[in-house]
Amino acid sequence: MPLPWLDAEHIAFPPAQQALTEPNGLLAAGGELTPEWLLCAYRQGIFPWYESGQPILWWSPDPRLVLLPEQLRVSRSLRRLLNKQRFTVSFDRQFAAVVAHCAEPREGSSGTWITSAMQRAYCELHELGLAHSVEVWEGADLVGGLYGVALGRVFFGESMFSRRANCSKIALVYLARHLQRWDFELIDCQVNSEHLLSLGASPISRELFLSKLAQLVPGPNPEAQWQVDDSLSAKL
Repeated sequence: MPLPWLDAEHIAFPPAQQALTEPNGLLAAGGELTPEWLLCAYRQGIFPWYESGQPILWWSPDPRLVLLPEQLRVSRSLRRLLNKQRFTVSFDRQFAAVVAHCAEPREGSSGTWITSAMQRAYCELHELGLAHSVEVWEGADLVGGLYGVALGRVFFGESMFSRRANCSKIALVYLARHLQRWDFELIDCQVNSEHLLSLGASPISRELFLSKLAQLVPGPNPEAQWQVDDSLSAKL
């Protein structure tokens, strides 16, 4: 069955249930990386993922990896690192820089799926107040972080990076604790990752994931300030 090609002039996706089983979750190609396309995709459990030189590819894998904020697992070693207060954390201070760091090639890879077009698209969502970043600092140096999109009571995680050991985990701890305070119910982690599984994420069926989105995304936005709450930080 040929992969559906999306008309850039008309924002519409096939049902996520039509995604391929191999490669798992590949749904369609084409379309545009604009806020309108991205928001339409996220609301239907779809996200873009492609490499430079490829057309835009859209995915909805089954199962889907998710993390409930209250189920974040913090190891003793990570808790000791947090308690040392070696690092400081901020929200939305350097969104573009976090995305750029996430786009840097990983060890053992020369390419990146976070293309320049992808970076511009998420910066536009950030300017609209819908995409957010977590920054981890060692003094004045940005040494870790993550970014994603917040819709309703769901945070759709996109990518994270570390320039010091465990700094992406620190970013996730701060994010999850604040999302829990703000009544978010779900963090979308997209695909299975040993790193995220060790932190408490778990796979659920695409059917269940889409059902949760239908309940959580259309509702009122939580009272999220996207500023680090010092009183909450002291309890991490």
